[in-house]
Amino acid sequence: MATYVLVHGGGHGGWCYRFVARWLREKGHDVYTPTLTGLSDRSHLLSPAVDLNLHITDIVNLLNYEELTDVILVGHSYGGMVITGVADRATDRIGNVVYLDAAYPMNGQSLADVAPEMMSAAHNDKRVVDGVELVLFPGSYPMTDDDYYGVTDPALIDWMKPKLSPHPWACFTQKLELVNEAAMRQLPQSFIACSANMQDEYREALQGLCQGRFWEIDTGHDLMITEPAWVANVLQEISLAGESG
Repeated sequence: MATYVLVHGGGHGGWCYRFVARWLREKGHDVYTPTLTGLSDRSHLLSPAVDLNLHITDIVNLLNYEELTDVILVGHSYGGMVITGVADRATDRIGNVVYLDAAYPMNGQSLADVAPEMMSAAHNDKRVVDGVELVLFPGSYPMTDDDYYGVTDPALIDWMKPKLSPHPWACFTQKLELVNEAAMRQLPQSFIACSANMQDEYREALQGLCQGRFWEIDTGHDLMITEPAWVANVLQEISLAGESG
């Protein structure tokens, strides 16, 4: 049995992993799908204090209080920023760091640095609500009437729309600070990518960094919703590779 902590991306919540988590649990695995502070079912905690550092703390505290070890730590999209910080602070609790079509930051980078075009587009619809700068409002970039993060099935969009929430802009501009980077980079890393978001140069670089632990699928960015069984199978494959390695 493996232990998974699945970290969502911008504007989402733990709900987005519902189908993946169900599959993994049916196979006997232990699965946690936390929601980051200020989003989704924790949107009542939204405040100007919500930033990348707080989200990293959310997950580090989960690992510590649940006494989790050898965790397969998965981050989707913005969640790649979060899990990189978590792996730096809780290296001894992590067995594998999995980037699920996610940002792969270096020390001192923000998501705005890693994905400048996407963040610039999101910034164009920035609004201030109760003193908090927010982006990723449902119906604005990158969500349109018939395409939500690469999800085009009308039934799935109807399921997603009421669950999405705007995201604090500070999370995307705060620089990642790593203090244990050398050890953290020694952890096994895996990358699961959507073909549409992958340039050849970046693909080759990631394959080298992940030492062959690289999977690719032609689907939308929210692949945990569009292809949950495939994603769950890959995550189980990662756990089995760790056991045999």
